[in-house]
Amino acid sequence: MASASCISLVLLVALAATAASAQLSSTFYDTSCPRALATIKSGVTAAVSSNPRMGASLLRLHFHDCFVNGCDASVLLSGNEQNAPANAGSLLGFGVIDNIKAQVEAICKQTVSCADILTVAARDSVVALGGPSWTVPLGRRDSTSATGDTGDLPAPDSSVAQLQAAFSKKNLNTVDMVALSGAHTIGQAQCLNFRDRLYNETNIDTAFATSLKANCPRPTGSGDRSLAPLDTTTPNAFDNAYYTNLLSQKGLLHSDQVLFNNAATDNTVRNFASSAAAFSSAFATAMVKMGNIEPLTGTQGQIRLSCSKVNS
Repeated sequence: MASASCISLVLLVALAATAASAQLSSTFYDTSCPRALATIKSGVTAAVSSNPRMGASLLRLHFHDCFVNGCDASVLLSGNEQNAPANAGSLLGFGVIDNIKAQVEAICKQTVSCADILTVAARDSVVALGGPSWTVPLGRRDSTSATGDTGDLPAPDSSVAQLQAAFSKKNLNTVDMVALSGAHTIGQAQCLNFRDRLYNETNIDTAFATSLKANCPRPTGSGDRSLAPLDTTTPNAFDNAYYTNLLSQKGLLHSDQVLFNNAATDNTVRNFASSAAAFSSAFATAMVKMGNIEPLTGTQGQIRLSCSKVNS
């Protein structure tokens, strides 16, 4: 009986998640705020044009939001998640989202959620850097609290098995995981997250490692915050070069290179390296799935007036 009850509970949770996702619709704001999407796109395009790194920052912000208690904009609340070790000092883009929110509020008072703004901004960031577009289901609402527990975020030293477990927990399969890892075709990482790979791993191109060591010395605490592009080939272009880099053992993070290291993911990496279209399609599919992780809908949560704080 206990196992039957457990199965029933799992089924109910799965059905609830499916029901919440089903309430999302790409036309959600067509009547209530028809200029919302254009306003978000304009804000993102301007921010990325001014600083190409911002595209990766907004995409990462969305990922870190969705993997912690679902896509509910909790990561945008001051404190808590923002101060967690996985986020502190490395999450950027809050000001861009705040500015876009202010512009949206000016045309549609308390109508468009911060969670939806962040989800659309992630898509628009990819497009601004030359990547694929996709239709974003809308209708998420904002959380009224945030957690300091970011344990569900995969670490930069994760193994393939650990990555698969982290993504599977969010109903994302292995192909989704490899595709979403391709977000590392843009953005930068801090030395403290790849130092061990440079000095202690063997599945790394020697010249590539040498080129990075000057700005990332071996002693811990020396140059910890120094940055290196995750994709040295085309650091500000959203393309499939990330995967061709892996084929050449030029993955910056341990969690990047493990995807092509005699692993079950090798063939997917080869596929994405040889076909930009295959990667773009898989990435778009995975982004929609990620954006559907445990959204608040209907009367759950609230529509924040300011993304950094709950309504008073």
